[in-house]
Order: sequence, then C-alpha cells, then structure tokens
Amino acid sequence: MSELDLSIIGKKTDEIVFKYNWKDVVLYALGIGAQIDDLQFVYEGYSDGLKVFPSYACIVAATGLQLKRLGNIDFSHFVHGEQSIKLYKPFSPSGEIICRGEVNNIFDKGKAAVIHMTVSGFTLENEHIFDTRWVFFYLGGGGFGGDPGPKTESINPPEGVEPDFSISYETNESQAALYRLNGDYNPLHIDPEFAGRSGRFKGPILHGLCTYGFATRALVYGICNGEVERLEEFRARFTHEVYPGETLITESWKDDDRYIIQVRTENSVVLGNAYAKIK
Repeated sequence: MSELDLSIIGKKTDEIVFKYNWKDVVLYALGIGAQIDDLQFVYEGYSDGLKVFPSYACIVAATGLQLKRLGNIDFSHFVHGEQSIKLYKPFSPSGEIICRGEVNNIFDKGKAAVIHMTVSGFTLENEHIFDTRWVFFYLGGGGFGGDPGPKTESINPPEGVEPDFSISYETNESQAALYRLNGDYNPLHIDPEFAGRSGRFKGPILHGLCTYGFATRALVYGICNGEVERLEEFRARFTHEVYPGETLITESWKDDDRYIIQVRTENSVVLGNAYAKIK
C-alpha cells in the first residue's frame, strides 16, 4: 500500500475560493431531505430571505481538503470517521468563501493511520464563517512508529432516559443519487457493481455527510426552532452505513451546556459519540 506523506503535518493548504449561488444551496437542502414546506430553504424568493443549513459548511470545506497532498495513497482504503462544524455566522444564500486548510496530525493506530484535518471558511473581507474538523481512517496505513494519539471522549445517551426530542426523516431510494450532485461523485453511492466489490455492502450506500446533513436539519427544527444562526457546533462519528430508503431517527438529550445526539435507523446507530451546542 502507498505511504502517507508525513511531512505535510502542520502545513497549510493553498487557499481555495468557493463560489456558490442560490441554486447550489437549494440543491443541498433537497439532498438532505428538505421538502416543499421547508420553504425558507428551497425558495429563492422567500420573504425573509433564503436560508442555508449550517452543514453546508461541509460542502464548502471539502474543496479545501486537497486530499491528494496526503501522498500517492489508495483511496479505496480511506474511510471518513468523524465530522464537526463550528459556525460563527450564517451563510449568505450566494457568494464567495475563502477556504484555508491544514493537516493537523496523523496518528498511528497500528492497523490504520488516523488523519486529522481542519478547513475554515472566511468571507472576502476576512470575516470568520466556519471551522470544520475532519477525521479519516487510512486502513492499512499505520505501523509507521508514530504517536497513537489521545483517547477520544466517550459521549453516550443516558441509559433508560427518554430523549428530549426525536425526529424521524425518511430518505428515498434516489437520495444518494441526488446528494452526490453536491460534489461527492464516489461510485460507492450509486453503482451497485462497484459497491458490491467491497464485500461489505449489499448495495450503494448513502453518503455519511448526507446522514450528517439530515441530522443537522433535525437539529435546526428540533432545537433551534428553524433559526439556523442558533446552531453553534455539531460533532459526530460515523458508526454504520445507511442505505437509501431507510428512515433516519435523530434523538437528543440535554447535557449541561450541550445536547448529546444520536442518529439511528431501525437496526443500527449510524451517528454516535455526538453532541451539539446551541446558542
């Protein structure tokens, strides 16, 4: 297997300017399940102005990851493990965003390397819009004698306690085909033959960030009363695959200054070790 280029740790990526318009943010909203009654997210003529779901930060920031800088690696062994967003101001419905990224660290877990990256977004006037943090597992990429890294905080729902809110959203069988138009064209999410080659999946799976977006939508409505500016932070770990057509159930428990979050299907927890902070 190709080796990671460890010399990039701590180095900044090139600045990328992400340009978008109202059609892009509406496409994203539809990709994470927005319906016609979510008018403020799908209608450019909405009376109070078109709103943008906070998880759109992941779409913007993905352009700033510049993963090819990691080395000549085999991306079939690359797994998205965790995602977080932190918002400082709401997105405009169109504009340009400067993305600045960095590879923060690469930890050695023996059988895998764990890559921590950040990408932040700024207006052309240098106003801070968001920070995103990404954790990737490079299976087979460990064993290089590096630091194993810190132990991750364990965040679990309280046992035997009913959630403060629970919202169920159905995905449809075309969900991944729609979501991929936001820029993630991995054939794993649309090509049955390609998905079958992995030996792990019974068919194309939903993008992890699509599930993350569904959860963000649930948080905006379930905790923030539709006010996108109130969602300050959302962190989650991807724990199980989701197939288009499955129902996603987002649950939340108040925990001091944050909410513990869990997303599950009928059979599995698909987002865990998660929390959100609300203004």
